[in-house]
Amino acid sequence: MAPLEQQWVKVQQKTFTKWLNSKLKAREVEISDLITDLSDGIILIHLLEILGNESLGRYASRPKLRVQKFENVNKSLDFIRGKGIQMTNIGAEDVVDGNSKIILGLIWTLILRFTISDINEEGLSAKEGLLLWCQRKTACYDEVEVRDFSSSWNDGLAFCALLDIHRPDLIDYDSLDKNDHRGNMQLAFDIASKEIGIPDLLDVEDVCDVAKPDERSLMTYIAYWFHAFSQMERVENAGRRVEKFVQNMNGAWEMQNNFEKRMRDLLQQIAEQQQQWEEAEFDGTYADARAQSAEFTKYKRNAKRKWVAEKSDLVGLLGNIKTKLATYQLRPYQPPPELSLEALERAWAALMKAERHRSQIINETIRDIKDKLRRTFADKANDFAIALNTLSVSISGLEGDVEDQLKHTTQISKSLQPLDEYLQIIATIDEQCEEANIEENDFTTYTYDELEYELGLVKSSVSKKLAFLENQMVARNMTNLTPIQLEEFESVFRHFDKDVSNSLQELEFSAALASLGLVYDPEEMNGKFRETSGGRDYVTFEQFIRFMVDETEDQNTAEQVFESFKEVADGKPYVTELDLRHSLVPDEIIEDLIKSMPDHKGPDMQEDRNMSKYDYISYMERYMGGTGANGHVNGGQR
Repeated sequence: MAPLEQQWVKVQQKTFTKWLNSKLKAREVEISDLITDLSDGIILIHLLEILGNESLGRYASRPKLRVQKFENVNKSLDFIRGKGIQMTNIGAEDVVDGNSKIILGLIWTLILRFTISDINEEGLSAKEGLLLWCQRKTACYDEVEVRDFSSSWNDGLAFCALLDIHRPDLIDYDSLDKNDHRGNMQLAFDIASKEIGIPDLLDVEDVCDVAKPDERSLMTYIAYWFHAFSQMERVENAGRRVEKFVQNMNGAWEMQNNFEKRMRDLLQQIAEQQQQWEEAEFDGTYADARAQSAEFTKYKRNAKRKWVAEKSDLVGLLGNIKTKLATYQLRPYQPPPELSLEALERAWAALMKAERHRSQIINETIRDIKDKLRRTFADKANDFAIALNTLSVSISGLEGDVEDQLKHTTQISKSLQPLDEYLQIIATIDEQCEEANIEENDFTTYTYDELEYELGLVKSSVSKKLAFLENQMVARNMTNLTPIQLEEFESVFRHFDKDVSNSLQELEFSAALASLGLVYDPEEMNGKFRETSGGRDYVTFEQFIRFMVDETEDQNTAEQVFESFKEVADGKPYVTELDLRHSLVPDEIIEDLIKSMPDHKGPDMQEDRNMSKYDYISYMERYMGGTGANGHVNGGQR
């Protein structure tokens, strides 16, 4: 193959590959080698289905055998011939075996048929029409002379001129360096790709670095430019057609036909609208009534205004017809009786009467629906409020033995489930009221938000009451814990029971233990949790307390607590809030300690000068006896 021939084959192959990929993007398919990727016929079928906007039917989607590839390619070639596209000297074996010249010719045929053939400038062939379009658009640029689809484009100015004539906001043509061929070409290609959406089919070197660029590649690329800007051409052509049409509509006969047609259409539309209103029914919902109201408003804004304008235009048109006929001394025109202005006035009067009636029916229906929604919501809300109040009274009135209270509270808790379902019914009605723009309701003082909030309060009260009673049952049985220990464990449990479920998940359980100074590695922690919970995914208060009894039994004496204070204070005779926080003591415990411990009056450390200091020694004296704490601290001071 001669070097020149090799060059155009290479350029065409690259350009046609990009053209294919721009089309195949719709199916998220991409090829890299035009010659080999078409060999099994699948890509070709995808391309033809996209171009032809129709299916080619069943085909071998995973062809392994040569005969399957032949079948796919032949199906594609038959489709092409079925479109009336002439092809000679091409067979399935040429595509399957990768005959580059034949394949390039085939793709060029498709480009001509589906991209270029619809370009028809002043009755010329596709190629001539495209060339004429380029010449017309660049004629006012002195530096540009488009003679062909080859060397005329070497300097990039023709592309820049096309951009400037159509989109001067994207390029400053006058400031271009006319001698910078590659720079001008690259600028035009970049703007076309990024701002207009024209695929990058060509590279700068394909046009600038060769004496005679490949004609087919350039035509393919320039055709995209034509289609991108063709909308402006179509607008110009449409304007010329409208002008020509208006110029031709000047005869009396055309004016008479126009009047009768428009009058007939207007009267028919008025009659159809009245019939539609007569047949309209309401389904009893606000959404339906509102939709019909919106449709009625839309009619008044659109259809009715058009009819008012058309009615006025018809009166004017009939006057113009009579004037025109009188000017030329022709026989006066009288429209048929059923199309006369008198007939229009009668129809219009009937329409106005029907319109008023329609408006009244819609408004009455909406009022009735809103009133029904108000009453329905009020009945449900009032009943719900009574039920809530009954439960609240029951909870507040509980007294006596803990077991009896727990039994009654459990029964109350079970009765909350039906209230959830009942509240959902109220929520649905409330949504309907919101959709109906109901902002006031004289039949009840309650709103959905209030009922939801109050139900939440009752649930919270019941939940807290259950947890308290259950914990009291547990505490009553834990005789081997001191009140201080039990209070500490219960306080920690409540702190980490975020959802007030009277149980701890594994992470909450781990954090609670850590706050009490019990830290385990993850594997050991998981084992502790599974053992304590009995295989469930939560630990109850009783299980937590029993675990703490097992872990801390005989370890939380007053002496041990005092030693813990010394450890937290790092041997100092006082403790600061920062010391407590560094030891991961919960916030509420810190607050209780700060309120309970007296201020430290003695000397302090340099680093603690600006902090509040608390006398834990005096605090522990309350629990250890007169000299117990002092004896410990005096013996332990450094």
